[in-house]
Amino acid sequence: MGNTIPFSLRHMTPSTTYTMVQQSFFCGKPKWTTDDVPDLSGQVMIVTGGNAGVGRQTVKALLEHHAKVYMASRNQKKAEAAIEELYESTGKRAVFLHLDLSDLLSVKRAAMEFLRVNLYLLFSKEQELHVLYNNGGIMVPPIQEATRTGYDLTFATNVLGHFYLTKLLLPILISTAQKLGTVRVVTITSMVHYVGTIKYDTFKDEPARRKRTPFDLYAQSKWANAVFAVELARRYGEQDIVATSVNPGNIRTDVARNSTGLLTLFVKSILIHPVEWGAVTQLWAGVSAEGAQLNGKYVAPWGRVAKHRRDVEDPERGRELWDWLEEQVSSIPELN
Repeated sequence: MGNTIPFSLRHMTPSTTYTMVQQSFFCGKPKWTTDDVPDLSGQVMIVTGGNAGVGRQTVKALLEHHAKVYMASRNQKKAEAAIEELYESTGKRAVFLHLDLSDLLSVKRAAMEFLRVNLYLLFSKEQELHVLYNNGGIMVPPIQEATRTGYDLTFATNVLGHFYLTKLLLPILISTAQKLGTVRVVTITSMVHYVGTIKYDTFKDEPARRKRTPFDLYAQSKWANAVFAVELARRYGEQDIVATSVNPGNIRTDVARNSTGLLTLFVKSILIHPVEWGAVTQLWAGVSAEGAQLNGKYVAPWGRVAKHRRDVEDPERGRELWDWLEEQVSSIPELN
């Protein structure tokens, strides 16, 4: 069988199984909906992966409630098409920001482009950033896919790219919080963080990585997303950055478009909720009044605070991951 059955699933405990099933299939319907999003006039938001799926629904709701939204996406053609379609339905136009999360130079270029806008529009609200939605991601691509710089594609896209983007935007987040009270960073995780088994020698395309399944690599990336959010809250909570991790639910999107064979059938069989619901949880964390009190928390569908896996809140695990991520981005060259 080799690595056909994910290591993560072979070592699930009864307690973990119960928690994952409860969050997946017995979460009812949303009580807080996009109709409850407050007026966001004058607020600036970034949504990574905002051209499709949950990200697109998030952008739509934010536009409908008068936020200025930067749609940070890799594919410009698809993003611009989404922007036009959303304009037709909302009367508001998102701003395209080119971002390839798997490429650290692209991440730096996107952040600098956003900050450059802030530099020149000295008297506009672009001097502020109120919510950063670390929404973009990839799920179970073929194991042979890695980045051009040798990172596991899933970890680079889901974790490392978002870490670097957040790091580069911390100055404007902090300055906005100093003026307005709080800002928020909402990072997508998943129920599968409960079964993530962390192996640092699989973060890059080394022999150990090839012994794992795509699902294992995805699960560990979602664990790392949750740990990153907790560590961000620990380090910057006193500067009024409210950091949360969010499980959007088992949503019918194309995030699993790269999965194959039996894994495709398994993944798609559990994606049961409409995509419109997928935005609810991260919108609640990002813009509701209650969300301002959620620093370091994990939010399950549909806006319900739940418990992380126990080791997610371990300060030592948080420091270890943060230090590793810092090391990876420490030598990114300057842009011309």
